[in-house]
Amino acid sequence: MTKTTQPIRGKHLFLTLFSLPLLWGGILSLPGTAGDIDIEVGIVQRFGETEAEKLSISATNGDTLTVKFQDTQGQTQTLTTSQLTLDIVKASLPQSLLKEYIVLSDHATFETAEDSANQWQDKGIKTEVTQPGRWQVWAKRDVYETPLLRRLLLKNLKEKGYNDPYLESAILTSKSQATFTIAGKQYKSDYLEIIPGKNPIQVSHSQQKTRRYGGSLKLQPNSYGTYTLVNDVPLETYLRGVVPHEIGPNAPQNAAKAQTIIARTYALRNLRRFKADDYELCADTHCQVYYGLSETSPKADQAIAATKGLVLTYENELVDALYSSTTGGVTASFSDAWNGEERPYLKAVIDSPQNVWNLSQKSLADEQEFRNFISLKQGFNESGRNVFRWNRQATLDSLTKDLQKYLERRKHPLANFKTIKSMAVTERSDSGRILTMNVQTDQGIIELQKNEVRSAFGPPRSTLFYLDPIYNSQNQLSGYAFVGGGFGHGVGLSQFGSYNLANLGWSAEKILSFYYPGTKIIPLDNSIVFWREEE
Repeated sequence: MTKTTQPIRGKHLFLTLFSLPLLWGGILSLPGTAGDIDIEVGIVQRFGETEAEKLSISATNGDTLTVKFQDTQGQTQTLTTSQLTLDIVKASLPQSLLKEYIVLSDHATFETAEDSANQWQDKGIKTEVTQPGRWQVWAKRDVYETPLLRRLLLKNLKEKGYNDPYLESAILTSKSQATFTIAGKQYKSDYLEIIPGKNPIQVSHSQQKTRRYGGSLKLQPNSYGTYTLVNDVPLETYLRGVVPHEIGPNAPQNAAKAQTIIARTYALRNLRRFKADDYELCADTHCQVYYGLSETSPKADQAIAATKGLVLTYENELVDALYSSTTGGVTASFSDAWNGEERPYLKAVIDSPQNVWNLSQKSLADEQEFRNFISLKQGFNESGRNVFRWNRQATLDSLTKDLQKYLERRKHPLANFKTIKSMAVTERSDSGRILTMNVQTDQGIIELQKNEVRSAFGPPRSTLFYLDPIYNSQNQLSGYAFVGGGFGHGVGLSQFGSYNLANLGWSAEKILSFYYPGTKIIPLDNSIVFWREEE
């Protein structure tokens, strides 16, 4: 049973071990206009992974910054400056600290991790979705908060036949400590708020480009022993840093409008992604690319202004507004890429304004039909794009190294295998996406599902491909050719496809109706459901 909800920020439930799952819900009261909604974006997610990292934060155009923080006595202090530098130092702990948690499952994507979390919750186990690197489902730390509770849970799971969960455990003798320097004086604080007067804030990171951001900034601890720099920014300002970098600064206007509507929709529907770390979205392709107010585009700004407050809905709920660069000629359904309930508006659609292929008569689940489809190059929205069709080859040695690294990250029991003997696609979806692929190794068969295929190997740019074996002069298997199309998961709108449709004169509404059948564009208001959540 699922309850219709909208997000409540900061709400937590505390349940005892093995309690039955509860349903949770509530209403987020929206302000009168979409432009008034602030969202929290992690623009530097794991600051402090290396001690060499630095952040320089500056006011712009003669502005000043107000810096609020707690000193070592826990008192709130306020300073005014035009510039500060953030560093990380290693601070010794007065006594050793046990840091541990139970990893219930490990995934390439948030969507599949969330589905796994819901399944664990159906079993009565409280969970949280985290992203220490890959997406993981953890047994909720503030529920299973003692070593005894964690070990009882793990023992119970093993007895019930669940062998994948494991205990991640470490003894810490030091911790990363954030420090900041203003006018030559150094301060220590785990929490820091930086508020500009009226102009954007400039952020220079030792590992990223210098960028400017609207709104304010916060530095806060995360779940991994490091820190996250969070940009608290109005939604419409956020879109100025997303749209030109996702769709391109010179995209046809109706393509830019379509991108803007789904970027706004995507952001509001996905505010729960980083709940475990107390912010909402990230700034890379695990969410949407966001570069702040650096390299904004007049065309994108026009599209944002023209569509202000408009979102894409299905039965008065924000759609899961997924999109990718290039579909390869056919969009995928939600379950082709991730685990979880189907979205009725995310299904296989031939990505062409012409009748180039009939999916109802020639399903791409059939291997030969799929190969025939991949051989087609003309008549599609993406025809001529360099990732529309591709052929990437790899030796068995390089594929073996790829797979070993992938299995090591997942702590897979066969991570110590030595050689790949063969690879075969064993199941496809109607859109041609790989659902399962078996890899025969010297230690046994490893089954890869959906997007895990892309995580495991370097060559494929999507899961829309077939394998051709490559043999050496002695007729021995030496590698594989990955022959396919598209770039990314292929679900929902194709960005390059929308270029072609816009150039054909299609409106933004018609483009979105094509990629998300049955949906409706409406102004954001209090009646719209953000997402449906089981807690």
